[in-house]
Amino acid sequence: MSTSDVTRDGLRGAHPEREATTGVATGRRGRRRGEQPRVEAGAGSSYYGLPVLNQVTWETTDIGGYLYLGGLAGASSVLAAGAELTDRPVLARATRASALGAVGLSLVALIHDLGRPERFLHMLRVAKPSSPMNVGSWLLTVYGPVAGVAAAADIAGVLPRTRRAATLAAAALGPAVASYTAVLISDTAVPAWHDGYREMPYLFVGSGATAAAGLGMIAAPPYEAGPARRTALVGAVLEVGAGRLMQRRLGMVAEPYEHGRSGALVRAGEIGTTVSALAAQVVDRVPGGRGRAAAVACGAALMVSSALTRFGIFLAGKASAADPRYTVEPQRRRLTERRVERGDGSGAEGAGG
Repeated sequence: MSTSDVTRDGLRGAHPEREATTGVATGRRGRRRGEQPRVEAGAGSSYYGLPVLNQVTWETTDIGGYLYLGGLAGASSVLAAGAELTDRPVLARATRASALGAVGLSLVALIHDLGRPERFLHMLRVAKPSSPMNVGSWLLTVYGPVAGVAAAADIAGVLPRTRRAATLAAAALGPAVASYTAVLISDTAVPAWHDGYREMPYLFVGSGATAAAGLGMIAAPPYEAGPARRTALVGAVLEVGAGRLMQRRLGMVAEPYEHGRSGALVRAGEIGTTVSALAAQVVDRVPGGRGRAAAVACGAALMVSSALTRFGIFLAGKASAADPRYTVEPQRRRLTERRVERGDGSGAEGAGG
C-alpha cells in the first residue's frame, strides 16, 4: 500500500462490509467458511468450544472391569488371611479362589485394552517408581503367582505351611493391589479423577472390601461368614464416606459424579452398598433356610453395587475430560486465589480472561 491509496474517504478499494472481525460472532459474513466464533471470556469453556484435554481412550468394559477386579482380588486376599487365621476353611478357600480368579481376569482386561500382550511385558523392562502403571504392573506380576500358590495348595490339599505362608504374603500385598488403580487414574489430567486424589484410594479400598465381603457371604455358610459381614460394614463406611468427602471437596468438578449416566451409577452403587451392608448384619438372624437365601442376596447386591461404583467413577472421568469447563474454571479460580494472596487487585479481571 502506498500513500496514494489513502483518500479523504478512506482506503481506495477497501470494502469494510467484507472485513471479518476475529474473536466475535458477526454472522455469516463475519466468518470464513468452517470457522466458529471464539467463546466469550469467562464462559468457562475453551476456544471454539473444543475439549482442552485428550479424550480418555480406555475401553469402558476393559478398564472399568480392571478397576473393579483389582479391588476384589486385593480385598479377597486380606479376607482369606483372616479366615485362615480363625479356622474358617470354606471362607478361606472361596476368597483364595476369588483372589486368583479376579487378578487373572484383571490382567486379561488390561492386556485386551493394551491390544497386544507384549505391551504389558514391555512395562516390566524397567522399574520406575514415579509411574503408577509401571509399579502396578510389577505389583500384579508378584501378587498373581503368590495368590496362585495359595489357591492351588488349598484346592489340592497339600503343603499346608506353604499355603498359609502364601496366603499371608498375598494379604500383605492385598491393600496395595486394591488401591493402586486409584493412584493410577488420579495421576492423569482428568479432572474428576485427578482432583479426587486424596480420597480415591480410600474409596477404592472400601469398594474392594464390600465386593470381597459379598463374595464371602455367597460362598461361605452363615456360621463362617461373620468376618465377611463385618468387612461389608467397614467397607461400606469407607467407600461411601470417602466418596461423599471427595464430592464435597471437588465442588463443581464433582458434577459428573452427581448427574448423567455416571452420576446414576455412582448413586445406585452408594445406595446399594449402604442398604446391603446394613442388611448383612442381620441376615444370620433370619430363621430357617431363608437366612441363607438372604445372605446370598445381600452378597450379590454388595458385589453389584461395588461394580456400579467403579464403572460410575470411570464414566465420570470420561465426562469431565470431554467438558472443558471442568479444566478451565478450576484453573481460573486458582489463578484468582493466588492473585488475591499476593495482593494483586487484578485478580477478578484475570479470572474472566
